[in-house]
Amino acid sequence: MGDDIKALIKKQPYEIAPAEGVHADMVTTAFSLDGFRTVKSLGVVRGIVVRSRSILGNLAAVLQSLKGGNITVWTHLCEQTRIDAFRIMLVHAAQMGGNAIIGARYDATEIAGGVTEVLAYGTAVVVEPEKGPYRT
Repeated sequence: MGDDIKALIKKQPYEIAPAEGVHADMVTTAFSLDGFRTVKSLGVVRGIVVRSRSILGNLAAVLQSLKGGNITVWTHLCEQTRIDAFRIMLVHAAQMGGNAIIGARYDATEIAGGVTEVLAYGTAVVVEPEKGPYRT
């Protein structure tokens, strides 16, 4: 298991089975995966991360906002939160026995001032390569 997945599992407030996770190339927002056929649907999988902004981060963001443009401190926080939620979803899908995720989506909710939940979710499925004259 990769060190990044191990670290991510340790950071979670709920139990996640120690699994590698579905490969990111096997995730789509569509309801089918090109070149593969779905042989089994396993149900909804999710990855949830709740983050808050630090006082120092807020101060740096305020200073950046004075000059205008992209506020990179918050952009980095948002992107890292989405990555973490996505990776948890990949592990959850593998835990259920899936090798792909279809219908993947993100959602975000502000729980309290400066505290935001990011949810990555989709449907875990088992897929196999399509067979045909140009496929193996």
